[in-house]
Amino acid sequence: MLSRSTPASAGAPPWRADLRRSRRLLADFRVEQSDPRRFYSALAADSIGQLAGYLALDGATVLDVGGGPGYFRDAFREAGATYWALDADVGELSGLGGIAAGTVIGDGMRLPFRDGAVDLCYSSNVLEHVSRPWEMADEMLRVTRPGGIVFLSYTLWYGPWGGHETSPWHYLGGARARRRYARRHGHEPKNRYGESLFPVTVRQGLAWARSQPWGEVVDVLPRYHPRWSHGLVRVPVLRELLTWNLVIVVRKA
Repeated sequence: MLSRSTPASAGAPPWRADLRRSRRLLADFRVEQSDPRRFYSALAADSIGQLAGYLALDGATVLDVGGGPGYFRDAFREAGATYWALDADVGELSGLGGIAAGTVIGDGMRLPFRDGAVDLCYSSNVLEHVSRPWEMADEMLRVTRPGGIVFLSYTLWYGPWGGHETSPWHYLGGARARRRYARRHGHEPKNRYGESLFPVTVRQGLAWARSQPWGEVVDVLPRYHPRWSHGLVRVPVLRELLTWNLVIVVRKA
């Protein structure tokens, strides 16, 4: 079990939330649809560096909720973690071929793990695809050990990518953006508003973080932004439009 005082690995390369990093992630983000391996592999590597500031991954047990086809698996294992992934979509899980060992098919709102099973419960860009997102957040805390970390990252509805492939038309309404996409492309978007895409906000995330009784809120910050802009999450309205992706980090008590 990890303790509150567990340091990040001394051998890990320095990770900095600077403007260079933000530019690099933005460049990779532009090919998220056409070259998902490039984007998600870069995001996985960045996540390892970011997480090193909260806990030592070497020897940790990690559950990746909504892990998809496994772009994060190699990065976590190379950092020395025991990696488990969960997803409800068999098609997503097999996106890179067969479903890898250590993968669980299940519901993020009813995680099939016992209380206090993992050192790190991690979820990246999944919460906006869940109909009851804060139930999933509660479940992530439930399965995390005392002293462990929940790292929850999600795309904000009022940000420029809130509608995913239907953006920026989601600003006129999610259902309208979905219908427009279907007319224009002759098929439904992958992320269907009201079925597999739901509006989540900074305000909702802050409300959950304040109300959850199980741990200490360590950080609430814009995931892709440089450190000097992290105060943006304290500015109503602007935070919804400009944060893009919110990270909530909680240490289980």
